[in-house]
Amino acid sequence: MTTVARVRDAWTDAVDPGRRIGHTLEFVPVIDSTNDRARELLGQPRGEGTVVVADLQRAGRGRHGRSWQSPSGRNLTMSVGLRPRLTAGRAWLLSAASALAVLDAARPHARLSVKWPNDLVAADGRKVAGILVETSMDGERLRDAVIGIGVNVNWRRDEMPDELAAGATSLADQARHEVHRVELLASLLAHLDAGLAAAETGDSPLERYRRECVTIGHDVTVQAPDGPIDGRAVAIDDLGGLVVETAIGPVTVTSGDVVRVLGASS
Repeated sequence: MTTVARVRDAWTDAVDPGRRIGHTLEFVPVIDSTNDRARELLGQPRGEGTVVVADLQRAGRGRHGRSWQSPSGRNLTMSVGLRPRLTAGRAWLLSAASALAVLDAARPHARLSVKWPNDLVAADGRKVAGILVETSMDGERLRDAVIGIGVNVNWRRDEMPDELAAGATSLADQARHEVHRVELLASLLAHLDAGLAAAETGDSPLERYRRECVTIGHDVTVQAPDGPIDGRAVAIDDLGGLVVETAIGPVTVTSGDVVRVLGASS
C-alpha cells in the first residue's frame, strides 16, 4: 500500500455513514482549494456533506481574499458543501455553529475563544483556527454553502515564518504535545453536524456564541468594507453583527475583521 493510500485510509476513521456532515470523506494530498472541490461535489449524488481534506492547499483562501498558509501534513484543512435549511437572513448561523464546533473539538487540548466573527484564538489572543463560509443565495433563500476550516494543529510557532508566529499558535503549542488530526476531525464533524441540525430547527447558537466571544468589552479596530472603525466592542446583535461604540455613536458591523484588540493580542 502506498503512503498516500495509508494516509487516505487513516482519515476515513473520521467518517460516520449515518451523519449528514461527514458521511463520506475525500482525501487529496495536494489541492488548489478544498472549498472549490467541496462546491464541485455538491453537484454530484450524495455530494452534500462530503468532507474534503487536504494535506496541502496551493491556493487556500482566507476571509476577504487573503491566503491561508499551512505546511503539508501538519494541520487540518477541510471543507464541506451543504444545502442548509436556513433563510438568507440566518446564513450567519453557519459561521457561528462552525466556530463553536472547532472550539468544542479543540477543548481536550486547549481552551480557545472566538474572536469575532469566526477566528479561534488562544488565551494570549494568538490565532489557532480560521473559518471561511461561502454562500449562494436565491432571493431570501440560502441555496447552498461551503464551510472551509483551517486549524493549526501540529505546526509549532518556532516552525512558522516570523510574520505568522507573531500572531499565531497551534493546538500542539497549547497542549504541549502532538494532537491526533483524525480524532480532532471526527470530533469537529460530530459537533458541526449537531450544531447545524440545531440551528435549522430554531435552536440558535447565539447566546453561547456571545459567551465565547472574547472581542466583547475591548477597544478594537474593525476593518470593514467601507474602512476601519475604532471603538469599544459592546455586543453581538441578534443577526451576528458586532456592535461597536464609536465617538459618534454605536455602529453595527455585519462584515469585516477585528484587526486590533486593545487589552489582548490580536
